[in-house]
Amino acid sequence: MINRLLRCATLAAAALASAGAAAGDPSTCTTIADDGARLACYDAALRGSPTSAATRAEEPRAAAQSEPVPTETAEQRSIIGERWSRYDPVTGYPFLVRLHNPNYLIARHADHVNPVPESPTHPTSEAEDIQRDELKFQVSAKARFWQTGDRFYSAWLGYTQQSNWQAFNGAQSRPFRESDYEPELMFVAQPDMPLGAGFRWQLLNIGLVHQSNGRSDPLSRSWNRVYAQFGVEHDDVAGGKLAVLARPWVRLHEAADKDDNPDITDYLGYGDLSVVWRGERQTLTFTGRINPRTGKGAAKLEWSTPAIGSFRFYVQAFTGYGESLIDYNFRQTTIGAGFALNDLF
Repeated sequence: MINRLLRCATLAAAALASAGAAAGDPSTCTTIADDGARLACYDAALRGSPTSAATRAEEPRAAAQSEPVPTETAEQRSIIGERWSRYDPVTGYPFLVRLHNPNYLIARHADHVNPVPESPTHPTSEAEDIQRDELKFQVSAKARFWQTGDRFYSAWLGYTQQSNWQAFNGAQSRPFRESDYEPELMFVAQPDMPLGAGFRWQLLNIGLVHQSNGRSDPLSRSWNRVYAQFGVEHDDVAGGKLAVLARPWVRLHEAADKDDNPDITDYLGYGDLSVVWRGERQTLTFTGRINPRTGKGAAKLEWSTPAIGSFRFYVQAFTGYGESLIDYNFRQTTIGAGFALNDLF
């Protein structure tokens, strides 16, 4: 009888303790003598603990807060910042290869050609058999080899090659009429500073560039320049982003007896200006240059839109001097269409 009463008391205490445990108070479990009942009481207390529940509720929130939150969405990103890899994942390793100037292949038509290219120091008497229709392509890439931890400053090596191929000139064995090679060294800063009226200062680029066609006299052409490029951007112009890049340059002169084209700045000027508008699916780029003293220069208009995969439909129109280096002092108008891999500027 006594044992039965003790057992009933124990069960009653366990029931009371379990009720307290269900309320989240594990201290009530200490009065339970039976080991199994006491363990069950502690389990119930921990499951019902307000602190435990709150902790579990906070865990997803803390995990979400620990994930990095992007400062800008894809729609908010600067197109200049994208060009200079501001948003690429941080790896701690500065080396990176990216596309640089537009990479394209077009079939192009010229209003007239330059059969006897010459310069003041390289007269030419033999005319070339050149057709007005040809293929033109450009390949361009750059490699970053140094940067600061915040990517504010970086250094790049770039290379651009433009070739004009007489692919339809079977009578002359379809030669490459001209190829221009342009390596450059660039030191880049990305201020991302507001300027007012919706514009932000996104780029300061100091560069050293060499350009030549790799040919022997009398068709050799080359020059070296130092430039500073300033880029600003507006997020909302006619439903798209607008970037304006001004690039003044200074020619590094050579000895008179080695200068292939001493008057090249008379035609190519002392800088260029590019205006880029990028909408949801289209990109328009205008590039112009002029020498105010001589009144000579050039204008180029480029348009692209997505085609297949990574390729874009691409159209290029040019008028003025210097469509290629051999024609730096020859005025012509050309129009071409084809495909591009990128529409960067």
